[in-house]
Amino acid sequence: APIGIGPDGESYNINADHVAAAVAIALEAEKLILLTNTPGILDAEGRTLSELALAQIEQLIADGVISEGMLPKTQCAIEAIEGNVHHVHIIDGRVPHALLLEILTDGGVGTLVQSGIPD
Repeated sequence: APIGIGPDGESYNINADHVAAAVAIALEAEKLILLTNTPGILDAEGRTLSELALAQIEQLIADGVISEGMLPKTQCAIEAIEGNVHHVHIIDGRVPHALLLEILTDGGVGTLVQSGIPD
């Protein structure tokens, strides 16, 4: 986890996803990739949602479908998209070759978050 120093000289543990979103925004990145220990964002039945737009995510949060540990990661995805990062991928880092499968295949293995409605 990243450590930050406050104006008071104290050390603070900073959420790594928040740091990643801030860095992606500052770099004007095309993509932000968040590795996690879940298959991505899940629907109410526990199935991986392969693509989501911001409005869909906000509804899933309001409905309580996205909660607990996935909530901070999802909020960072929203922050990045609103900061002009075009795509955020949330993928399971435990899956062999997950990054290649998500980026280079049509179906992917995680959740792609983007600002507009997915095709």
